[in-house]
Amino acid sequence: MKKPCVVLGVTGSIAAYRAADIARRLVKAGCEVHCILTKSAQELITERTMETMSGQPCITDMFAPPKQWEVEHIELAQRADVFLVAPATANFVGKMAAGIADDMLTTTVLATKAPVLVALAMNTNMYENPVTQRNIAYLRSIGVRFLEPIEGTLATGAVGKGHIPETDDIVKAALQAIAEKNAPRDLEGLRVVVTAGPTREPIDPVRYLTNRSSGKMGYAIARAAERRGADVTLISGPTTLEAPAGVHIQNILTTQELLDILLPAASQADIVIQAAAPADYRAETVAAQKIKKQDGEALSLRLVENPDVARAVGEQKREGQVLVGFAAETEDALANAQRKLKKKNLDFIVANDVTRPGAGFDVDTNIAAFVDEAGVKELPLMPKDELADRILDKALALLKAKG
Repeated sequence: MKKPCVVLGVTGSIAAYRAADIARRLVKAGCEVHCILTKSAQELITERTMETMSGQPCITDMFAPPKQWEVEHIELAQRADVFLVAPATANFVGKMAAGIADDMLTTTVLATKAPVLVALAMNTNMYENPVTQRNIAYLRSIGVRFLEPIEGTLATGAVGKGHIPETDDIVKAALQAIAEKNAPRDLEGLRVVVTAGPTREPIDPVRYLTNRSSGKMGYAIARAAERRGADVTLISGPTTLEAPAGVHIQNILTTQELLDILLPAASQADIVIQAAAPADYRAETVAAQKIKKQDGEALSLRLVENPDVARAVGEQKREGQVLVGFAAETEDALANAQRKLKKKNLDFIVANDVTRPGAGFDVDTNIAAFVDEAGVKELPLMPKDELADRILDKALALLKAKG
């Protein structure tokens, strides 16, 4: 099979030395890497270093004769599966935002239709400058993806936001962009509803009951479904996650709000995947004012059951529809999932024991099992992005089986 092609642009940041390791890791991951160095970058890292790490001739001069290979800048732009600029200076970001094409890197990035990822690295003051922020905001609005700089020690010795992101995160983002670009469009024409995150049940104006759900699994499913061509609605409880591009997102707080929004959305969906963790209980009475301490006296809080959201969706299930549930358990995960399967009229349940390392809350991996009428299929530890595609594969197979 053809190797995915990464064009790696390197600009004149002191972090340019990191580009060598980025290239090496991408090659190790099975990519073909073509490096473009700006004139300033060549003052910090050599052409020979990048050629050694990438295994490909390095491009440094727009007007230099070809080096025993046929790729011109337009052809390279067209071949790219992803265009990665790491590190990227404020100068490069400004040129890209203005559409300036005065060297090989800016010319090629302007000509590409591949996903563009930009790993920022610059002085804190330059990063925070309103002009830089305006340029970043504009480029984001037209689809450029940014890997934000992190807090770290800068070249000046000062500590601030401007340090290039970790190499692992840069490589992971590039590989993810390749996977997205090459993903099958097998969900086109389908409507998929996904729920994600926790709910919050108020106790008084400043306190609430909630749980540890981060929403990462649901967001991963929504991203994967959109990437595969579905019309995706994501109903999300409060999280710190960025809304997936191309997804219709509706935000909720309480379990009742989740139910009110989900029921009409689910009635129109082909596949409903309920990865949210709605609170099972809420306060019977919400205090109008903040509850104060009572000189050492115990506080009694009376809780009442919330509606069973998954069961309500199952009760309105229409013929040919696929419903997927989740069961995050701390004991007897498979047995509990099997009981829920019929009770909630689900096609299958994604069950996991959240006490297992790598399968708990707020992590990027999961260890799950698919539970359906045919039995149990246990899966190994894997990234949530990969599990998301496994869930969609099974849901689509069931949908096709139902005709």
